[in-house]
Amino acid sequence: MKEAAAALERGLHELALGLPAQAYEQLLGYLALLQKWNRTYNLTAIRDPVMMVSHHLLDSLAALPELPPGALADVGAGAGLPGIPIAIAEPQRAVTLNDASEKKGAFLRQAAIELKLVNVRVHAGRVEDWRPDPAFEVVICRGFAALADFISACRHLISRGGVLAAMKGVYPRDELARLPPGCDCADVRRLRVPLLDAERHLVLCRLGA
Repeated sequence: MKEAAAALERGLHELALGLPAQAYEQLLGYLALLQKWNRTYNLTAIRDPVMMVSHHLLDSLAALPELPPGALADVGAGAGLPGIPIAIAEPQRAVTLNDASEKKGAFLRQAAIELKLVNVRVHAGRVEDWRPDPAFEVVICRGFAALADFISACRHLISRGGVLAAMKGVYPRDELARLPPGCDCADVRRLRVPLLDAERHLVLCRLGA
């Protein structure tokens, strides 16, 4: 865990996000929870804590500077990525974590309690059946689905003027060519993730009136 702690410290320094004082310890606490629950809940295929830092924590936080403000929903959150790191980094932002699995929902609730994330709520259930009120300014997903499927499943969750944010690896040229009508996804931003030698992109989609 000492190597993971050092990797996290180095990565956060490179990101230079200006995090709250307690964020580093909370992120380490989250990492410990992932390792503990992963043994029985199979939350992530990554077992090495140093790789969890780069592929999960820093990968999630790298999107932060590109996101607009406002209430955020993380759909298909799974182990809480990117929603929990975002909630830790921005305690003033309301974050709702969604996953269809009740088992993963139980982990997300426990993580929010143990990490004292008062800005986090959890909604377990199919995103297609979810009707939040009010809607969200930002709806984000990380590996949830193809871009067109993400938009179709989640467009009802965003408020007027809101953004659907899809975290992707390589530039998703083929997915961008198969968008549903009435959706502008031309705003694609390349992300730099410390300690990760791989392409990452954030696709910001806005719906037409």
